[in-house]
Amino acid sequence: MTEQKQYQDLLEKAYKEVKQVKTIERFEIPKVESHIVGYQTIISNFSQICSNLRRKPEHLAKFLARELATQGNIKGDRLILNRKLSSRMINEKIEAYVKEFVLCPECGKPDTELIKEGKFMFLHCLACGAKHSVRAKIV
Repeated sequence: MTEQKQYQDLLEKAYKEVKQVKTIERFEIPKVESHIVGYQTIISNFSQICSNLRRKPEHLAKFLARELATQGNIKGDRLILNRKLSSRMINEKIEAYVKEFVLCPECGKPDTELIKEGKFMFLHCLACGAKHSVRAKIV
């Protein structure tokens, strides 16, 4: 048997023994669980959303308050916004936050961190090493 034939046989054997893995997207933006009490909207899973996005609750709360034109307070695991808002509207703003402050513009992965250097804020990707500036007025 030639070396090429042995190699092909071993390769075929390895492919048969290795389990096929279906690729699935591991990062999913969590949907808000909100309810309205009086004139306030309460996001009850706010800490879980921040944990999944790996961002500080204060940063996301400030972004949402600015984008939704309202004041917001973090109380425990919840965010209380002083305005009646639909879940759809809040989810859209969280998606905008993820595009700007979480996903890497180069590789599209969520493995990023926010770094402040002087007056500037950068999004540093831990997967590909890219570094992009983001608007720092929120921090």
